[in-house]
Amino acid sequence: MQLVVCIKQVPDSAQIRVHPVTNTIMRQGVPTIINPYDLFALETALRLRDAHGGEVTVLTMGPQSAEESLRKALTYGADRAVLLTDRFFAGSDTLATSFALSKAIEKIGATWGAPDIVFAGKQTIDGDTAQVGPGIARRLGLNQLTYISKIGAVDVAARTIEMERRAEGGTQTLRSSFPCLVTMLEGSADIRRGSLADALRAARAEVVTWNAKSAGIDDVTRCGLRGSPTVVKRVFAPTPRSEKAKQIDVQPKARDTAESLMAALFAAKSGLEGDLERLASGL
Repeated sequence: MQLVVCIKQVPDSAQIRVHPVTNTIMRQGVPTIINPYDLFALETALRLRDAHGGEVTVLTMGPQSAEESLRKALTYGADRAVLLTDRFFAGSDTLATSFALSKAIEKIGATWGAPDIVFAGKQTIDGDTAQVGPGIARRLGLNQLTYISKIGAVDVAARTIEMERRAEGGTQTLRSSFPCLVTMLEGSADIRRGSLADALRAARAEVVTWNAKSAGIDDVTRCGLRGSPTVVKRVFAPTPRSEKAKQIDVQPKARDTAESLMAALFAAKSGLEGDLERLASGL
């Protein structure tokens, strides 16, 4: 099986701060990591390769420093790493990003074999849009399977795969043919620890680096800021709440606890009881 995993190098969200004057994200001095959701996609791809053979290629678009994340992915056991980097990609939104990555995946297919499955995390922690994976699928004409929580039976000969998808109100069981694009949910697999052999291999491995021309992108106006209709007007931190948490002493019985909490809530929020009654009468 030929498997491609799209990853992204993102700032560690636990250490991101917003500038109090400019209201922009302060990235200086913030360490970068592999997008956590992408690690579940990588682990799933590695398990399929271990079970059915083939190769796993990790792909990212970003500055030259993103090579660090690709080497990290190699330590987990990926076979190959491709970095898509060019000044034309700077400022890309999800539309421009999905275009550039789809062209790179086409180049990967022409170079090492067409991918059976393209994997990605459900979303990234810096953008949280969940649009790039589906955008790639649409551009490449792949079957699109999002929010997958579990991989089931795989029939390589018949080129089919079964999986479970988290949906509102329950779980869907899906079956798809190859080629397809899959976005994985958090907790879908236990992330392995890379072996010493893979760590040594990753340190000396060549990271394949493509610019726009190398990736087969002829129209660079569809990349970067020029190809990005999305405009972020302002980034701001939520206003701190002045209210402090209150402790409510209640009776130990469950019914008494619920009644005491509701009475305290209605007393603190005037008008809430009337709003709930009007809402219930309209049902």
